[in-house]
Amino acid sequence: MITNTMKATARGFAEVIARGIARTGLTPNALSVLALLLNGVAAAVVATGNQVTGGFLVMLFGALDMLDGALARVTGRSSKFGAFLDSTLDRYSEAIVFFGLLVLFTLRRNVQGTLLVYAVLVGSLMVSYTRARAEGLGLKCEVGLLPRPERIILLGLGLIFDQIVPALWILAILTNLTAIQRMMHVRKITSRSR
Repeated sequence: MITNTMKATARGFAEVIARGIARTGLTPNALSVLALLLNGVAAAVVATGNQVTGGFLVMLFGALDMLDGALARVTGRSSKFGAFLDSTLDRYSEAIVFFGLLVLFTLRRNVQGTLLVYAVLVGSLMVSYTRARAEGLGLKCEVGLLPRPERIILLGLGLIFDQIVPALWILAILTNLTAIQRMMHVRKITSRSR
């Protein structure tokens, strides 16, 4: 899991880049949409079997997820809709990359890979859902082994080093464990408030 110090460093670096992007006139919401489209490009590259290039693109375009929020902060254009749009498009971005993998494994008739993609996709969605549901109840729920930045890095490295099946096994296990961790966390903090 990325430490708070690393998160703060990454956030500061993202804000420096965002100041440069702000000069182009690009809005945070437009950047969120652009990130989705670019993740579609990464998915297409992965689907064609160009795993090394696809892995680099997955990590590069995944980094845009930090930049739309940073752009909103440095331009003073933060909004509830923007945060909602960003989170929603992040889920679509992740799903579209996994769709690219699903196409690749289907074309290669790799049943294990196809099933692993399904398990990872379920786990990833549940990681996001458990946090969103907890926050909808007014509870903080950022705990867990494998939030989205770590998932992107692991997936990208698995593609680059031609270790995608082992990476998917790790992702399948740890995403679902993260969702369970978040359920247990919410149970713990809600039982204290009774």
